[in-house]
Amino acid sequence: MSSKRSAVVAMAFFAALTASFAVAQNAPAKKDAAADEKAPRLTIVEPVKEYGEVAKGGMLDWAFVIKNTGNADLQIIAARPGCGCTVADFDKVIKPGQSGKVTAHVDTTNFTGPIAKTVTLETNDPSSPSSTLTIHAIVKPYVEAFPAGFVRFMQLQGDVNTQSITLYSEEDQPFEIKDIQVPLDPTTNKPADWVKVAYHKLDDADRVPNIGRPGQNQYRVDITVGGPDARIGPMADKIRIITNSTHQPEYPVSVTGVIRPTYRVEPTALNFGEVAPSDAAATRSILLHSNDLKTPENFTVTKVESDAPAISAAFKPLAQKGDYEVTLQVNKDAKPGDVDGTVKIYTSDKINPIITVPVKATVKGAGAPAAKSSR
Repeated sequence: MSSKRSAVVAMAFFAALTASFAVAQNAPAKKDAAADEKAPRLTIVEPVKEYGEVAKGGMLDWAFVIKNTGNADLQIIAARPGCGCTVADFDKVIKPGQSGKVTAHVDTTNFTGPIAKTVTLETNDPSSPSSTLTIHAIVKPYVEAFPAGFVRFMQLQGDVNTQSITLYSEEDQPFEIKDIQVPLDPTTNKPADWVKVAYHKLDDADRVPNIGRPGQNQYRVDITVGGPDARIGPMADKIRIITNSTHQPEYPVSVTGVIRPTYRVEPTALNFGEVAPSDAAATRSILLHSNDLKTPENFTVTKVESDAPAISAAFKPLAQKGDYEVTLQVNKDAKPGDVDGTVKIYTSDKINPIITVPVKATVKGAGAPAAKSSR
């Protein structure tokens, strides 16, 4: 290439470079996208609360402080407590630079020893959408029961059973039971008749070894459940033992289990439906079954009565002890029309000696087409 041509190329390159530099100088500066992007940022002041040793039965309450160190609204979408912890309240929106709270509670009644209860936060912080708050404590029982702080009963209505626990203490001062409160009857709002509690201080010879503070008083608590007024169905009650303990003045004892009826009747109401005396459905059965697993033969049916003239009743024992069948029959001479009556079944049961079963039917006239029955 000639020197003249080289000079021309060099001048052209220099001109282009100068123009590019001028354009770059005059063009507006590009914004920093990261600096301009708005986003919330979750900052937890104290993510773990250490309570240390606490008395069993107390309530641990703590308000966790949440800061928004971002530049957009922080939204707490959910605050999900773990097992044994509850969330009372939380601030749902926290403005940039502001603080909010998440208030959590832990009831220590059902815990002993070290515990760690958590609350999981779900937020709109893109860098930390999920965070955990934790309450740590060591739960010390100052009043406790041996072998356990609960009793469970499985029995028939009318039966009476007693279970015992031994109450002891870790307090320094002499331990005493001051009062015992039994569950309330929901129908009368008075102490339930089917739960009775007695207690007495144990002599040295009757004490349970290796529990509680050495030399401290122990009490035997006898819990009796049952009788004719016991409610049929599941039990989920509490007995409250009031003591002189400074740290744990009230000790709850759970009373659970099931009270079953002494016998079972199936069905408890019977409807023949629309039926003619000659139909197969004009004969129906009621079955009775003793729930006494030990002596089912003690249950017997002694008599049955129907107050509906159109329906007769009879009974017979079945192969299994304590089982009976009551047969209801629409009489051959029953007059057409509606039947609305009852059948009384007399038994040897002391709690419910008579069971009354409602019976309905619509008797068709002769020559009417057969129809299906319904209960």
